Amino acid sequence: MDRHTIRRSALALIFASAMTTVAMAQSATPAAPSNAAGSGAAKVACDGDLSTFLAGVKADAIAAGADAASADKTLAGAQIDPKVLAMDRSQGVFRQTFLEFSQRTVSQGRLDIGRQKMKEYADVFAKAEKDYGVPPGVITAFWGMETDYGAVQGNFNTRNALVTLSHDCRRPEFFRPRLIALIELVQRGDVDPATTTGAWAGEIGQTQMLPPDIIAYGTDGDGDGHVNLKTSAPDVILTTARFLQHLGFQRGQPWLQEVSLPDNLPWEKSGIGGTLTAGDWFQLGVKPRDGNTNFGSLPAALILPQGRKGPAFLTYPNYNAYLGWNQSFIYTTSAAYFATRLSGAPTYNKGMPEEGLNDVDMKALQTKLQARGYDVGKIDGILGSGTRVAIQKEQFRLGLPADGWATQALLNAL
Repeated sequence: MDRHTIRRSALALIFASAMTTVAMAQSATPAAPSNAAGSGAAKVACDGDLSTFLAGVKADAIAAGADAASADKTLAGAQIDPKVLAMDRSQGVFRQTFLEFSQRTVSQGRLDIGRQKMKEYADVFAKAEKDYGVPPGVITAFWGMETDYGAVQGNFNTRNALVTLSHDCRRPEFFRPRLIALIELVQRGDVDPATTTGAWAGEIGQTQMLPPDIIAYGTDGDGDGHVNLKTSAPDVILTTARFLQHLGFQRGQPWLQEVSLPDNLPWEKSGIGGTLTAGDWFQLGVKPRDGNTNFGSLPAALILPQGRKGPAFLTYPNYNAYLGWNQSFIYTTSAAYFATRLSGAPTYNKGMPEEGLNDVDMKALQTKLQARGYDVGKIDGILGSGTRVAIQKEQFRLGLPADGWATQALLNAL
């Protein structure tokens, strides 16, 4: 499983406007037997006596290049945190629609603060764009979405969180390398293991980075010789830009463009993974709200988060960097929209979406789709990517507009 799937299935999304934490949908699989990482996976030491376990971590860290003193400093006083285990076992689900989530997260207050940050650190943002090709609005949107510009970074001791999740036999093959990377950060003098706090799955700082990514992409923006993502805004800005460049963000290209739609389109061609260019969509009558058709040669997907009667956007290749950051369609699209607003775009046209399904009806729809042979994943009432694809195919088969939005009409037709 790649780093981003784990990062965001583990990390609670923080909405500081309401001080509420919403966990991303995640299957709570049973813990593997002691000293096993799971069926079919490479064996990774876990469970058992904590001091023995920590001695093994120290040995691995030294083999990876850390010095013994840094390993001892990092692991001294380490404890298992039951609250971390409870979070890892939680079955939180993400049920908000795009309109609900985006209006909550892309608030006027958050826009105002973001613009203030862009002005305050204009020189740093200019360097980030010059060096890595990432515009200020894109960086600032993640900064605001992740921690409300550093206001809510998480209060779990990072060392204890990573020790807990490495010692636990559910996913030690993922978390043990992150713990060893934390030892390297301690050796660099960038982290104090006794006091550094963050998210329960080990993410640190104002844009919630995992230790290996801080090592690989951390950038000293304030010239103090360290990368401090907890308190240094210049470090946060440059590190985030460098990481987004790594995720594939291309200089000078758009990421999301709001559009208006004609009444008739080949709706079955909409959705992530399409094969049309922006110019193809323009020829079909799709019109950019900002009037900019300069990127007609780029691949572009028409996404309809709440169907053809709701907000509509073209996504360009840079949107894939958002998906690399977080694979949740609603989070990703909201972050991309937030970045357009910070870059000068107006509020989207909400449209008049058809009413979606409640939890019971969505589960009933997923059950019917599964019975027809579709892989919708867990029957959980969530309109995820697998369910959207299945819906679109069934809509097309039934002669309905294939926009991927779950409605009562589709449920009744099945």
